Amino acid sequence: MSLSRHFITILSITTVFACQQKKNADYNSWSVYGGNKENNHYSSLTQIDTGNVAQLEVAWEYHTNDADSFTQIQVNPIIIDNVLYGVSPKLKLFALDAASGQSKWIFDPLSAASSEVSGLGYFSMNVCRGVTFYNGGENDQRIFYGASSKLFCIDAHTGKPIESFGNKGAIDLHNDLGLDASKLYIALTTPGVIYKDMIIVGGRVSEEMPAAPGHIRAYDVHTGKLRWIFHTIPQPGEEGFETWDDKEAYKHVGGANVWSGFSLDEARGIVFAPVGSAVYDFYGGKRLGKNFYANCLIAIDAATGKRIWHFQTVHHDIWDRDLPTAPALVTIMKDGKKIDGVAQVSKSGFVFLFDRVTGEPVYPIEEKPVPVETDLMGEKPFATQPWPTKPLPFVRQSLTEKDLNTLVADTSYNDIKNRLSTYKTGFIFTPPSKQGTVIFPGFDGGAEWGGPAVDPQTGIMYVNASEMPWVLTMVDAKEEISNKKESNFDAGKRIYLSSCKACHGESGEGNANFPTLLNLNKKYNEAQFTEIISAGRRMMPAFTQLSETEKQALATYLLNITSKQSQTFIAPPKDTSSWNKLPYRATGYNKFLTKEGYPAVAPPWGTLSAINLNTGEYLWKDTLGDYPELKAKGIHSGTENYGGPVVTAGGLLFIAATSDSKIRAFNKRTGQLLWEKDLPACGFATPSVYEVNGKQYLVIACGGGKLKKKSGDTYLAFALPSNK
Repeated sequence: MSLSRHFITILSITTVFACQQKKNADYNSWSVYGGNKENNHYSSLTQIDTGNVAQLEVAWEYHTNDADSFTQIQVNPIIIDNVLYGVSPKLKLFALDAASGQSKWIFDPLSAASSEVSGLGYFSMNVCRGVTFYNGGENDQRIFYGASSKLFCIDAHTGKPIESFGNKGAIDLHNDLGLDASKLYIALTTPGVIYKDMIIVGGRVSEEMPAAPGHIRAYDVHTGKLRWIFHTIPQPGEEGFETWDDKEAYKHVGGANVWSGFSLDEARGIVFAPVGSAVYDFYGGKRLGKNFYANCLIAIDAATGKRIWHFQTVHHDIWDRDLPTAPALVTIMKDGKKIDGVAQVSKSGFVFLFDRVTGEPVYPIEEKPVPVETDLMGEKPFATQPWPTKPLPFVRQSLTEKDLNTLVADTSYNDIKNRLSTYKTGFIFTPPSKQGTVIFPGFDGGAEWGGPAVDPQTGIMYVNASEMPWVLTMVDAKEEISNKKESNFDAGKRIYLSSCKACHGESGEGNANFPTLLNLNKKYNEAQFTEIISAGRRMMPAFTQLSETEKQALATYLLNITSKQSQTFIAPPKDTSSWNKLPYRATGYNKFLTKEGYPAVAPPWGTLSAINLNTGEYLWKDTLGDYPELKAKGIHSGTENYGGPVVTAGGLLFIAATSDSKIRAFNKRTGQLLWEKDLPACGFATPSVYEVNGKQYLVIACGGGKLKKKSGDTYLAFALPSNK
C-alpha cells in the first residue's frame, strides 16, 4: 500500500477538522471508561509526543496484593480531580493519588456481600473492566461499579457505600427483569454510562440455557429505582417481536445482552447499545428467525428508553458473533459533507459506520447470500448476512490450505493440513456442524472488548485485532439424567461433560483461555469448590441450575473424593421445560493450533490498523506483538491481543494488549514503532492518559491471566523525567 497518497488526504482532512471539530481541551481528561462518553479513546494532551516518547520512565506503581494463579485485570481506570479509581483482580474498588500511586481508600465488596443471608459462597468473582463516575456537586460524587450481580454506589471521597441508594448502597441486577431471574447468572463486567441523573447498565449472562434476558435498564443514581427498561428480546406488541418465529420464545430465551458497555451522544440524548447474541450461541433451532435485537446496534432515547433506530449486524447468530465493544462516536467529512457518525467494529472484522441520528449507513451495506446447509435438525441458518462495502475487513475471514502455518516442521504442517481437510471451512458464515466448522476470525475476534481509538481531529480509526482460528464441533446432546441409578462418580462425570467440558476440555486439561482442573483437590476442599460453582468466578458463570446433589457429585468427580464416589447419586426432579433441552451442544471452545501450540494459520496473528473513516481506505496496517522465540529468528508474527489502543494529540498511539507483556507507542500517522517497555505481567487492558499539575501520565493495568500467562496485580504509570 502506498502511504504518500494517504498522507495528502490526511493533511487536507486535518486542516478541515481543525476548523470544525471540538477544541482539544474537551479531551484533556480521562473521566469515563474509554476516555469519554464518545468512547473514542482520545486524549488531547501533547506533553508526551513523537519526539520525546522514548524518554518515558516509570512514574509510580501500585500493587493490589490480591492476585492469584488465574486472576486478571481488564480495567481502564478513570481519573477525577487528580484521583485515580480502579479495581483489583478480586474486585476491590480503590482510589489512588494519580500523581504518586499512593492509596487513599479501598472498598471490598465481600464485606458487603458477606453480611447477607446468602453468604460469601454466593458472591461471583467476575471480571471488571472499569467504573462509572457521577458528579452531582462537591458533596454528591459517586462511583458505580459491578461486583457479582450487584451494582454498588460508593462515595468517591470516602470509599463507603451510599446507603440511600438501593439496599444499603447496592442493587441486585437479578431484579427488575420482569421474571424470576434469582437463580440465573448475571454480572456487570463493563461499566454503565451516566445520562443526567440515571445510570444505564447492561450485563453479562450465561451463554447456555437457561439464561437471563439481557434487557437494558436505567436506574436513578440517587435512589436505585428503575426508571426505564428496554427489552432486547421484544415482548408481544413491541417492535421486533415479529422476528421470532416462535411467539413463546421471549418467555424462555436469554442473552441478547449488552456486556461490552455503551457510548452516549450527550447533547442529543442518544445512548448506543451494542447487543450480544441470543442463547444458545451455537444452535438456534428453538429461536428461529432474525432474532431482534440480538446482534444489533441500537440507538435509544436515553431519557425514555425508547428505540430510535437499530441495525442488525448478524441475522440469527449461530457463531457467537456478538458485538464486542461499544461503538465510537465520530464526525467525518464525506464528499464535502460533515456527518456525525457512529462506528461499530465487530468480531468478524467489519466496520459498520452509520449516521448516528438517522441510522443510515455512511457506506453501502449489502445483504450477501451465505451457506445455509446444515446437518443439525431443526436449524435454519439465515440466507443472507450484512456486508459493509467500506472499509474492507481489517482481518482475514477465511482459512484454506494456502493460508496454513508453514513456520512449523513438516510433520506438524501435515498434521494441520490433514485436520483442515476434515473440517468445513473457507467462508466466514459457514454454519456449525458435527463435522467441525472453522471459525475464523475466532470467537474472540477480530475486534474484542478493548475496542478501537478514533482521532476526532482526523477521523482516523485505529483498531487492533486477533487472527486465531477456532474449530466449532457439534454433537448430539444426551439425556442428562438416566432412568437407572448412578454413582456420584458417574453422575459427576456426566455433569462435567455437559456443563464444563466446553471450556475445560474432555479431561479437564484446560486451554489458553480456561484453566486446567487437574489436581484441583490440591487447591480446594469440597466446601470451597461448591461455593465457587454456586457463585461463579471471573469468566466462569455461577452454576445455579445445578441442584445441591449435582454439585456434590461434580465435586466428588473433580476433587477425586474416593470415599463418596461409589455412593448412590440422588437425582433432582427432572426439568420438564423443553426449552432448556437442546438436541445439540458444542464440544468446547477449541483453538485450531499446531503441535507446537502456534495458530494453524500463517502470521500475522495480531494486527493494528489505521483506517480513514472519511474515505473508508486504510492509512497503514502493521503486525502487533511477538513470540520471543520467533522474534529471535527474525519473524514478526503478532500475537492474540486483549485491550484497546489510545490515540493522542501528541501524534502517538499507545497500546499494550499483547501476550509478550509489552506496552508500545506508535507514530499514529505512519505506524512506526517509537517506544516499547516490558511490563510485570501482560497488559490485557486499555491504557488511560491524564494530567496532574501540568504533568502527563500514561497508566496501564498489568493483570495477565489470559492465554496461560502469569497473573499480575500492578497498575503501572509512566511519565517523562521531571527535568524534561
